[in-house]
Amino acid sequence: MYDLVEIFESLQGEGRNTGRPCVFIRFAGCNLACPWCDTDVSARFSLTLEDLVAEVRGFRAKSVILTGGEPTLAKGMPELVAALKKEGFWIGVETNGTGEPEWLGFVDYVACSPKQEFPESLVLDRADEIRVVASSPAAAVFCKSLEKRIDATDRYVSPCDHGGKIDFATAKDVLSRLEGWSLSVQLHKILGFR
Repeated sequence: MYDLVEIFESLQGEGRNTGRPCVFIRFAGCNLACPWCDTDVSARFSLTLEDLVAEVRGFRAKSVILTGGEPTLAKGMPELVAALKKEGFWIGVETNGTGEPEWLGFVDYVACSPKQEFPESLVLDRADEIRVVASSPAAAVFCKSLEKRIDATDRYVSPCDHGGKIDFATAKDVLSRLEGWSLSVQLHKILGFR
């Protein structure tokens, strides 16, 4: 059984795949407690592997984002990834980088969002993209440290959302002190889609 928060279809709102139609599977639970997190990761329902794949199959999008919470904590992920691949889905994962399970090697895209509040918890050393929330000006130093810790093609700084107020100023300040990093906004929040 998979403990879930929600399953829905929308557009990817951030990072390299912004605008891509995707089915989002939000898994319950997280091993971090970021002070600015706005996601309720309490389990709302559970599905078997067969029911979860059938649910995803019912949407139009042929891309799936495994997110959370923290999806690397969920049990049964190798079986889910294999079942989705068999159905022909492109699979992306959004992780905080505190786990490095073998099944990550079988997905199409890994977006890692390490947290400067918990630098010691990061174990992932490769991702397609890194997204760091600029929760303070110190994020610039953290981003520089990640350049040596995580091999990634794309690196993004995201503005922090403080109760609905998006802090672009801090993100701009952080970016001004970095080379090779870009801005990634949570477009779904700005445009008002899910």
